[in-house]
Amino acid sequence: MIVLETLYVATPALTAQAPILAIVIPLLGACAAAMAPSARAAWMISVAAAVFGAWMALAVAGEAMREGVLVYVLGGFDPPMGIALRIDAMGALMGLLIGSVGTLAAVFSGHSLVAEVRPEKHTLFQAGFLLCQAGLTGLVFTGDAFNAFVFLEVSSIGTYALVAVGERRDRRALPAAFNYLIMGTVGATFYVIGVGFLYAATGTLNMVDMAARLATLDQSMAVQAGFAFILAGLGVKAAMFPLHGWLPGAYAGGPSLISVLLAATATKAAIYLMVRFMFEVFPQGAAFGEAFLTWVLAPLAATGAIVCSLQAVFARELRRMIAFSSVAQVGFIFLGVSLANADGLSASLFYMVAHGLMKATMFMALGALALSIGARRLDDFAGVAREAPWTAVAFAIGAASLVGTPLTMGFLAKWGLIEAAIASGKVWIAVVIAAGSVLTVIYVGRMIEAMFFRPPLPGAPRAKEAPIGVLAPLLVLAGLSIWFGFDASLIEQLSQAGAARLFEVRP
Repeated sequence: MIVLETLYVATPALTAQAPILAIVIPLLGACAAAMAPSARAAWMISVAAAVFGAWMALAVAGEAMREGVLVYVLGGFDPPMGIALRIDAMGALMGLLIGSVGTLAAVFSGHSLVAEVRPEKHTLFQAGFLLCQAGLTGLVFTGDAFNAFVFLEVSSIGTYALVAVGERRDRRALPAAFNYLIMGTVGATFYVIGVGFLYAATGTLNMVDMAARLATLDQSMAVQAGFAFILAGLGVKAAMFPLHGWLPGAYAGGPSLISVLLAATATKAAIYLMVRFMFEVFPQGAAFGEAFLTWVLAPLAATGAIVCSLQAVFARELRRMIAFSSVAQVGFIFLGVSLANADGLSASLFYMVAHGLMKATMFMALGALALSIGARRLDDFAGVAREAPWTAVAFAIGAASLVGTPLTMGFLAKWGLIEAAIASGKVWIAVVIAAGSVLTVIYVGRMIEAMFFRPPLPGAPRAKEAPIGVLAPLLVLAGLSIWFGFDASLIEQLSQAGAARLFEVRP
């Protein structure tokens, strides 16, 4: 059992600068990768920057658990006049998820890009990847509403381009990237309009100061409009049903590396920011906030969990099947959030990490198989377990966690959501989660049956085991889903502390 309060991974001087270094080093790495003389050099830069970012995220997590809230002032001007990074346990948990998945994805990219991205674009791809990691880390670390928009767009610029370069493997990546660009721009515009309304009402962009001022104001039309615009905009970024139209195409058409990153981190960062606004920025007991949770968020989350699970059941392409599954799992997360209590939020945070790891495993396994077969349809993966057993087993572990099989992290995550729903008297939420899980068994069963029990199609390309540079991060991801199924103390500490602090400090 790891006790974060006693974990020191860097010197005090380095830990003091860890919040900004976790953002700046990947950002500088993006510039260096873009100017690298070769793809190999760009990959080495990407790995080094991602590893350093994850190291700093771990240092931040330990310090946040010791201090409660870690504030890093930029430029020597204290907030609210100045800009500050502000990290609590919830932000530290998201930073760890982004840093760890980013590191494994960077290692994986060394071989995976060969099959899916044109050679002349490898250096720029690595630059875009690091740009995305820097933006997502800044998004979960910042304490300023407008700078959250800036970091949101920094990460989005990278992901739009990264989805598009998948056109070598699948020409549908180009319209998928364009659709993602349009939807993402609409979402970002809605968010910044909402921030504008709140700034007009409060005169500040610092989220803590904004929360304090909103607590003393009447629920004016400007405040309600700001609330609506922010949550609608972030709902697009989080792929909340029915605002998820961009996600299946981006996941299915983009390179495997960007599917890993988007599924594991990008939507989770947007959900994090939504939670931050719903439960910290807006005053406790705001009637429109309660109405949103009860009559908008919960019904849409439940509908998405069932409808998108059904779409996954009937999908014919494996990556699109997993993409629809991701929207359904986002519905599960929002069902926990809609409970509006510490237990529900803690369960949702835990589920976010579990879902990030399981989907990263599954998309990375498909990327490993793409090196040899480059297939899309479910039938094309028939019998791959016979030629690539390690890759298929890793995929199966991610799929088992997705179902909620005992001894996996996914089981603990779903059990936590069901417990929180029943304890809150919302038995119907537990029923929805159970029904969605039954549908998950159906489409996951189709995947496993094709890979492990069907013979390969006549004349189909033969799968090969991936090289060690791809297999190693894949097996680490799969191993984490098993490890946290036995000992999830590290994730539980951060998720429980983050949820408890968020509800304790509500104005």
